[in-house]
Amino acid sequence: MHTLISLSRRAALAASALAFAALAPISVHAATPPAAGAPIKVALVESLSGSFANTGEAVFRNIAWAIERVNGRGGVALPASAGGSRPLQLVRYDSKGQNEEALSALRAAIDDGARVILQGNSSATAAVLIEAVNKHNQREPDKRVLFLNYSAVDPILTNEKCSFWHFRFDAHADMRMAALMDVMREDKALQRVYLIGQDYSFGQAVLREARRQLGAQRPDVAIVGDELHPVGRVKDFAPYAVKIKASGAQAVVTGNWGNDLTLLVKAAREVGYDGMFYTFYGNALGAPAALGDAGVGRVVAVADWLPNVPTAGSRAFYQSFRERFPKPQDDYVHMRMQLMVEALAQAIERAGSTDAVAVARALEDAQVSLHGQGGRMRAQDHQFQQTLVVGVMDRLGAPGVEFDVEGSGYGFRVVRQIAAEQAAQPSSCRMQRP
Repeated sequence: MHTLISLSRRAALAASALAFAALAPISVHAATPPAAGAPIKVALVESLSGSFANTGEAVFRNIAWAIERVNGRGGVALPASAGGSRPLQLVRYDSKGQNEEALSALRAAIDDGARVILQGNSSATAAVLIEAVNKHNQREPDKRVLFLNYSAVDPILTNEKCSFWHFRFDAHADMRMAALMDVMREDKALQRVYLIGQDYSFGQAVLREARRQLGAQRPDVAIVGDELHPVGRVKDFAPYAVKIKASGAQAVVTGNWGNDLTLLVKAAREVGYDGMFYTFYGNALGAPAALGDAGVGRVVAVADWLPNVPTAGSRAFYQSFRERFPKPQDDYVHMRMQLMVEALAQAIERAGSTDAVAVARALEDAQVSLHGQGGRMRAQDHQFQQTLVVGVMDRLGAPGVEFDVEGSGYGFRVVRQIAAEQAAQPSSCRMQRP
C-alpha cells in the first residue's frame, strides 16, 4: 500500500507540473515581484479521469486562475518569522470519482506537505473527507489540515456533519432549491412536475427538499414522477426521457450535474419533451448546446453568479476569464471558487501563520469581494453566505444575454437576484472547536 501511495503521489506531482506548464502566465502580472518564501501547498482532490473528468478539469482551471491572481500580486503576505511573502502552490490529486481513491489522495497530499485540501464535485466524497480530516487532525495535531469545499452541497455537511476544519463556499442544496422555488412559485400555469436525480446523498437531498418546498409553497402542483438513477453510469437517458414525456409533466426538477445532466437534457430533446427544466447546473458543461433552441425560455438555472449579471464589474470579470481561457470548451467559471481562494489568502494573512487552527479562526470571519461580487463566512456552521441568481436560457444577443455558454449561441438571462440575507437558511450545526 505504501508503494502504491508513493507512486500515486509522484504521478500527481508530475501531472500538476504538466498542467501548470500548459497554463501561460497572465501578462498583467508580469511586472509584479514573485513571492520569495517557500510555497504554501494547496491540494486539489478531484475526479480528473473517468465519467466526470471534464468537471474536475474545469474546477482546476478556476482554482489555478484564482491562485495566479494571488501569486501575481506577490503571494500571501506573512511576517518574516513565518517565511515572509509566500506563493500558493496548487497540486492535483486524481480521486477517479471514487471515495477510496479520494482518501488515498488525501493521505498522499498530507504526506507531500499540503495543509489545505480542496474538493467539491461530490457530496459523498466530501462527507468521507470531512470524517478523515477530523480523525487526522485529532491524531496528528502538528500536521492539521483544512478542507475547503466549493461544490459539495448536501445540506448535512454544514448541519449534522459540520466540522471546524470544513468550510463550504457554495450555497447548499436547500438554499438553491429555495431560489428556484422563488421562480416556480410565480408560474401559475405549472400543475405537474417530475423529480429526477442522482442516487447518492446530494441527489437524494435535492429531491427531498423539492418535495418539501413544493408541498409548502405550491401544494396545487402534482408530482407525477420521482426517481433516482445511478451516478455517472447511465449512458442512455432515453428511457428516463420517455417516462418524463409520458407522465405529462410540465417541468422537470433536477440537481443533476456533469454528463448526467447533459445526457438527460439531450435525451429529453430527442424524444420531443417540451417542458421546463428547473436545474442546479443547467448553465454549463454542454447542457445548453445539447438542448439548442428547445431550451430557449425553458431551462432555468440557479447559481452564485452568472456571466450576464448586469454590472460592469461582472462583465469585466467574465471577459478576463475568457481572455485567460479563450477556448469555448474551457468556458466554465464560478465566482465562488475565486472568492474561496481570496478568502484563504486573506485568512492566512490575518492569522500571520499557516497554522490550521489560526487560519480556520480567521476564515470564520472572512468577508471577501471581487468585481462587485462577494460574501461572508458564517462562523456558526462555516456556510458561506452570498447572493444567488436565477437565469433563464435564451439566444445570444437577446435582451440581457450579452454572453453565451461555451460558444453554443445560448446564454442565461438573469431573472432573479436573491440577497444573501434572503438566501440564508437556518443551521442545526453544533460545532466542536479545538
